[in-house]
This record gives sequence, C-alpha cells and structure tokens, in this order.
Amino acid sequence: MNGRRLMPPYRLVIFDFDGTLADSLPWFRSVFNDMADRFGFSRLTPTEFEAMRGMSGRELMARTKVPMWRLPAIVKYMRKEKLSAAATTPLFPGVPELLGALKDAGVTVAIISSDSEASVRAVLGPLAASVTHFDCGAAIFGKAAKFRRMLKRTQVPPGEALSVGDEIRDLEAAREARLPSAAVGWGYTLPEALARHAPTHMVHSLAELRSVLLP
Repeated sequence: MNGRRLMPPYRLVIFDFDGTLADSLPWFRSVFNDMADRFGFSRLTPTEFEAMRGMSGRELMARTKVPMWRLPAIVKYMRKEKLSAAATTPLFPGVPELLGALKDAGVTVAIISSDSEASVRAVLGPLAASVTHFDCGAAIFGKAAKFRRMLKRTQVPPGEALSVGDEIRDLEAAREARLPSAAVGWGYTLPEALARHAPTHMVHSLAELRSVLLP
C-alpha cells in the first residue's frame, strides 16, 4: 500500500430523483387512485399496486389502460401535484452525506428526472449546491436523449459515467445511451424486477451504493 487515495471509478454520476434520492413512493401511492379517477384509467387495490411495482412503465400503462395520448396531461398534472408536496417529501437517510462525499471527491453529480427542476430543488433545499447539473422534465420514455446530452455537456465518455435509478425505464435508457447503470432496490420498482434487466450494479442500501461510487 502506498497510501494513495483511490480515484472514484466514475467521473459523472447521473441520478434519477423520485424513488432514488427522494422517498416519494408513499406520496405516489396516496394520489394514484385520485389521478386514475381524474384521467379515466383503472384504479388499483393495494395488492395490485404492489404487483405493479414489478412492471415496466409500458406494462403498467397496458395494465391500467392509459392511452399514450393522455400521458402529457397526466405528467403535467403530476408535476404540479408533486411540487405542492415538495415540502413534505423527504430524502432517503444517507442521501445528504452521499452527495456531499461525491462533491468532496470531485465527482460531477447530475440529476435527470421526469419531475420539474423546481420540485427537485425544493426537496433538496441547500443540498442542491452539491448537484452540478439538472436536466429535468424528461418525457416518461425520453431519458436516453437526456443522458446523451449530459455526456456531451460534461465531456465525459459513457464508460466513465454511471446512471443511478430505481425503475426499469432508467435501465433501458442507460442501455440505449450505452451507460453503465446502478439499480437501487429501495424505490418504485421491486429489486427482483430490476435485477432481471441486468444492471451493471444492483444495490440494496445507500451504503452499498456509496461503496460502488467511492471505493
């Protein structure tokens, strides 16, 4: 051992927000059936909601009979409601420390989210200073383009960047953009469903994620 500090394996870490850094699943559960009534798609029982957590976004749309043309209005409504709930949406324990440690290690942190930047910043509060780049308002299935844009913006090669998310669509978008991926097991999608999509890293705790990012 020569005492040198190991360099982080990834120069750029691109986080999803809801379900990855912010514990917003309880909020989503609480508003889902009201939203179903408003937009005319199928309500879910608690058991059905839990089963939904093993589905991809497209499978969920098929299950609840959400037509593609309704998505923009649904997303707009959700962003508005999410911003209203920002003051009561907590970050997962350990997130502030992780973001601070990444910043101290010289790792560029970005957030790419379907949520609005205003909502993300409201939940983060002062921690927003630990995030170098925000690219929010992604279409439900539009993250791959934002990943490519972030790589171009930061001039980081794909192999030196990592996408961190909690949904199958995050893994699909990372694969499309040729990015390594980390799937977190504490968010919207069940860990076993994420594992079937072969992420580069499957992590089950913030401590485990930290060991991937900061060896």
